[in-house]
Amino acid sequence: MENIRFTALQKFLEHSHIYEDKKVPVIDSSVFGSNVFDLNTMSKYVAPEAYNNLKEAIETGKKISRKDADHIATGMRIWAKERGASHYTHWFQPLTGTTAEKHDTFLDFDKSGSAIEKLDGSALVQQEPDASSFPSGGIRNTFEARGYTAWDISSPTFIVGDTLCIPTIFVSYTGEALDYKTPLLKSKEALNNNAVKVVRLFDKSINKVFPTLGWEQEYFLVDEALFFARPDLVLTGRTLMGHASSKDQQLNDHYFGSIPERVLMFMRELEYEAYKLGIPLKTRHNEVAPGQFELAPIFEEVNLAVDHNQLIMIIMKEIAKKYRLRVLLHEKPFKGINGSGKHNNWSLMTDTGINLLKPAKTTKGKLMFLSFLVNIIKAVHDNADLLRASILTPENSHRLGAHEAPPAIISIFVGNYLSKILNKLEDCGKNTQNDGFEQYMKLEVSNIPEILLDNTDRNRTSPFAFTGNRFEFRAVGSSSNCASPMIILNTALAAQLDKFYHDVEKAMSEGKKLQEAVISILQDYISKSKNILFEGNNYSEEWVKEATKRGLSNISDVPESLKSFIDKTTIELFDKTNVLTPKELTARYNILLENFVLKTQIEARVLGDLAMNHIIPTAVKYQNILMDNVHTMSKIFGEDEYKKHVGNRIEIIKEISTHVNQIKTLVYSMIEERKKANSEQDLQKKATMYSKNVLPYFDKIRKHVDKLELIIDDELWPLPKYRELLFLR
Repeated sequence: MENIRFTALQKFLEHSHIYEDKKVPVIDSSVFGSNVFDLNTMSKYVAPEAYNNLKEAIETGKKISRKDADHIATGMRIWAKERGASHYTHWFQPLTGTTAEKHDTFLDFDKSGSAIEKLDGSALVQQEPDASSFPSGGIRNTFEARGYTAWDISSPTFIVGDTLCIPTIFVSYTGEALDYKTPLLKSKEALNNNAVKVVRLFDKSINKVFPTLGWEQEYFLVDEALFFARPDLVLTGRTLMGHASSKDQQLNDHYFGSIPERVLMFMRELEYEAYKLGIPLKTRHNEVAPGQFELAPIFEEVNLAVDHNQLIMIIMKEIAKKYRLRVLLHEKPFKGINGSGKHNNWSLMTDTGINLLKPAKTTKGKLMFLSFLVNIIKAVHDNADLLRASILTPENSHRLGAHEAPPAIISIFVGNYLSKILNKLEDCGKNTQNDGFEQYMKLEVSNIPEILLDNTDRNRTSPFAFTGNRFEFRAVGSSSNCASPMIILNTALAAQLDKFYHDVEKAMSEGKKLQEAVISILQDYISKSKNILFEGNNYSEEWVKEATKRGLSNISDVPESLKSFIDKTTIELFDKTNVLTPKELTARYNILLENFVLKTQIEARVLGDLAMNHIIPTAVKYQNILMDNVHTMSKIFGEDEYKKHVGNRIEIIKEISTHVNQIKTLVYSMIEERKKANSEQDLQKKATMYSKNVLPYFDKIRKHVDKLELIIDDELWPLPKYRELLFLR
């Protein structure tokens, strides 16, 4: 029978020249947003009154009337038809981690029974998709199918293919959030409410504060033929076996290198389609590992940025197929080389155009900067376990701490310059009788430069690093929905700012001036949270030991980490900010636990199947070839000559037997542990059993399979090898 791997390799060589016949449209800013019904486009299709009312609703949070919704829906349909759309859908982000959509045509009938095309306000504003098959975490029963999607007016509608997509939230019949967007919008609102109170202590002209996000998306590309010849890649998104290539990323020659022509064509078409959807892609380049790449957009308001990241992950997969490529978004698709992250660059902007993480010119402005900096440090310190839980997925657990990504220890890097500033801020007043804070204001705060970009080096090992005018949350996984960590960050800071505001009010009611009150409170916050600040190498073993001394947690076990979602402090945090109810938090905890169990279960089954049905038969086949060879040679040579010529072959035969026997024993043991875990009814206990008793078998089985890969004849090996998967042509 023909070797599937070699068939795939032949197709790979054919695919490598496919770009030669492709013509990609020229990327031009004139097409930017052409498939987006933004406010500028809307003004041409909607009556001024309805347009102005919607604009006001977006800015203030007011609801729009049914009359206005009808006008907007009609204009939206007319525009969409002009762009070739025949269907519409409510586009939402359920707790599956992907997006969802149900397409309906514009077809309707008038009173006389004649066919017409229609989109009214009620269809625009709300729909009722079947919610029975979406994760609910116990919020609803399977037989209760009702759920609602509601239009998110803050995110513009857009066209993909022939379908008008309407961004929406997704809630249960009883109103609980079943998606990522609902709590994201609530966290924005909570952050705005409390941040505005704080900024108005320093600047009365500010009326709105909103978080911005600039994500950096890392990903791998592999040839389509090789992808389909690897069942583990197809079914799990990562290779469960495979020996390291002799050359991979050791020389760092792929990083920022010349982009392969086939990949460049893919990137150009992706950028063109992204521009049409209003996604402001700015950067593209080779990443560290061979076959790994990155793209990044210009910063946007967090809600829109999350939508755009979800969109880009969808369209990049579709466009890759045109070039006979497959996109791998798994955080660790290949063992031994860098995995993929999604760095979340997060900042805070005001309606007056001020970046709150960039010092202003005035002393008050610089004190406002310090207030937000310190409150963010305090919020991350107090909610470090919850932040980790928001990004420690089954996939990302393989990447974190692997000496190419931040560890599971949450720490903050602010750079030497700001570290000195914070240290002096904490110490000011301790060695002087009266005017410590005034002295600090004159000597230190007034000297903070407006631009810290050149005063703050980048620490690529830090999970949460200040990079000049924003914080970069580097620990987020490449396949994750950005909303998850953004919800936690926004909510944690909202609660912290509320506490800060009331602490300042209390201090001022006791007779302190604003500056004195702020400095004294910031001193206290720094003292309580400075143990999370770290300027060194987060990958080092020394840091792990140091973090333990500091009392910082280091939880790499997914089920253990997820317990933070139902911790008392988490419930109080989300209840106080009105972002998620205790019931909704428990539901998310259950969904994430079940997700871990199911993904680990699938990987265990795939690994067992590959080992027993692909690897062992191949090993036995090669072993038989060697044994036939030994038997034949025994008839040719005399006893002394025979031993001299076949001794090494006999050792190889024995070695193969050892690995085969070990693989069989380990696979059977893994299956037994899986059966025990599956019989457990308590979800937390089941997840723990999968983590502690099933997962450890993965590396043990892989070790023996990878050894066989080095022994068995290359022509017999059934799976594409790393040296073939990683190097695109």
